[in-house]
Amino acid sequence: MSPRRRKDGPTGKPPLFIVLISVHGLVRGHDPELGRDADTGGQVKYVVELAKALGESPEVERAVLLTRRVVDPAVSPDYAAVEEPLSDKASIVRIECGEEGYIRKELLWDHLDSFSDNVMTFLRSQQRMPDIIHSHYADAGYVGSRLSNQLGVPLVHTGHSLGRSKRLRLLATGVTHLQLEGTYSISRRIEAEETTLSVAERVITSTQQEVEEQYGVYDFYQPERMRVIPPGTDMSRFYPSKANEWGTDIGREVGRFLARRAKPVILALSRPDPKKNIVTLIDAYGESPQLREAANLVVVAGNRDDIRDMDDGARDVLTDILLAVDRHDLYGHIAYPRHHRPDDVPTLFRLAAASRGVFVNPALTEPFGLTLLEAAACGLPVVATEDGGPRDIVANCGNGHLVDPLDKEAMAETILRTIEDGRAWRRFSKNGIAGVRRHYSWKAHVDTYLGMVRPLVEKTEPLPRACPLILQGLSRRQALFVELDLSLLGDEASLRRLLETVHRLRKSVVFGITTGRRLDDALATLRRHRMPQPDVLISGQGTEIHYAPNLTEDSNWERHINHLWTPGLVRKALRDVPGLTLQPKKHLNNFKISYYIDTNVIGEQEVRQTLQRADQAVNVFVSFEQYLDVLPMRASKGLALRWCAEHLDFPLENTMVAGVTGADADMLRGNTLGTVVDSRHIMELSGLASVDNIYFAKASHAEGILEAMEYYGFPAREKTP
Repeated sequence: MSPRRRKDGPTGKPPLFIVLISVHGLVRGHDPELGRDADTGGQVKYVVELAKALGESPEVERAVLLTRRVVDPAVSPDYAAVEEPLSDKASIVRIECGEEGYIRKELLWDHLDSFSDNVMTFLRSQQRMPDIIHSHYADAGYVGSRLSNQLGVPLVHTGHSLGRSKRLRLLATGVTHLQLEGTYSISRRIEAEETTLSVAERVITSTQQEVEEQYGVYDFYQPERMRVIPPGTDMSRFYPSKANEWGTDIGREVGRFLARRAKPVILALSRPDPKKNIVTLIDAYGESPQLREAANLVVVAGNRDDIRDMDDGARDVLTDILLAVDRHDLYGHIAYPRHHRPDDVPTLFRLAAASRGVFVNPALTEPFGLTLLEAAACGLPVVATEDGGPRDIVANCGNGHLVDPLDKEAMAETILRTIEDGRAWRRFSKNGIAGVRRHYSWKAHVDTYLGMVRPLVEKTEPLPRACPLILQGLSRRQALFVELDLSLLGDEASLRRLLETVHRLRKSVVFGITTGRRLDDALATLRRHRMPQPDVLISGQGTEIHYAPNLTEDSNWERHINHLWTPGLVRKALRDVPGLTLQPKKHLNNFKISYYIDTNVIGEQEVRQTLQRADQAVNVFVSFEQYLDVLPMRASKGLALRWCAEHLDFPLENTMVAGVTGADADMLRGNTLGTVVDSRHIMELSGLASVDNIYFAKASHAEGILEAMEYYGFPAREKTP
């Protein structure tokens, strides 16, 4: 795969190949189903429009948005299409990710390793590797971190929302810790966010408040890596009114609710989410006779057929809306249409602007507030929560007022004042149109974005490729990788049978051994058990890779994993931690710091958090319930295995992997044929019981590997990835 670039762009520099990753939700380039559920909101719109805008830049060779392929009769067949062009240089590519059906993002975690491996397969099919990987949200951050660690390609990340903030909000509403884990997988999300922040070379936020207040609570908070780049607004769709909007389909639908259509429109538009605080706005309106007399209220809260069929959160919000309407007897004063199309959104803003109304965003928390920009572009003044993004938007555009989202009286008074003060209304309308064009157009966004990522690309070394010596003679397309201790070793009779099988398959199967031992210790163990050298020996818990026949060291791997590795600072951070004792030097290497751990005193997660607070981007593994290893972020058995698969060209789908300890987990997950060999340490891998492609053998040692080979029918005919 030889690199190919287009001719230099207008700046005289090669145009960029940019890969965006946004895993969850329903992503397509037309008619986005925004508000369908909690997973199909502003993020979906943002990533699609970013891909389109990047594709329009002469500084971009190609922009590809990778998302999850969904084959489900309950959703449009559009989401099953593998590729969807957005323009000549931009496209959506949908990648397999676990089960085919549409599932909420909290259920995707066990499928992300498989998605990552499938993305790697896609990237290998391209003419060259991307210059930048840009992940969106925690799930894509997990995938992007793995790909960045595998490829050495810079990772850029946009969080959109953060798990630590969500955890606090949910706890405040009475959600239990058990519900946080069972429903939201909040710990997995936060850990993925911490890992992403440690790997990402740039983190893009929408506001400075997001940098300081939301990311500031993370252990890997690194403000020097963060850049505020507000998202753009599609000025071709959002513009001031030029026609009678009441004559449109959505205008007629709204109008049928209202007794006096000529009054100004107070517009609220969001998905039915409790934190959007829609019911407080209805209460503020219903409790103010002056406001009810002065204006109509239009609430557009997603799309619905039967409220009873919606998820719990949306169902509760919509039920509360209907109860509030009834409680204040607002019939004839309020419209709450059941359906709207994406193309209706600009029409709604223009309708409200033409009526001399106002757009209200009463959210309890608003990281950015894209709808505020869309309203402003249509000439509609805003009244918005004083939290988060609206503060920056109103400061930049001067197009409205900020309010306390919990103060119903102040909210009603501010809305009424905005509508009744004609001079101020006209000033806000004019300022909003000009301010969006100046600060929030997509062209302005992309120009800033490319100026931010270009230095990352220019400082990145080319992707290391395997040397010809390593590739020579290794054209086999199936592989068997096994952990040495307790998996391969422990029963001499079954070991001999397994080695005979491996010898018989040597022309078609790459045989690899993985171990936490140092290279010299591993070789001594192999000799002691009269075992031949494997084709690949991954030692030091994934920090060293050597190839047969002459134990040739992969020096590219060593250079690759040295990224951000500061062993002295790791030792300093753990020097006085109770429950840890540094192992003798004979068990350490340049990229592995090893301790004996007393798990009654301290756990793996606490060690990881200690290192995160010390700003150490590392991997931490506990094995055999007594050994703890700290490695560079780019090193692990799983990452080393994938490096070998890439460079020796055997598909992960054709690779059987056997392990026995917690340090083997990321080697077992994903597209490999994973096997957990039975042992007294099996609880370290009990979390993999629900993961696809992982078999728990009933037998121990090499007998368990032979059992799994029979279970998988391994080796088999070559599988197509």
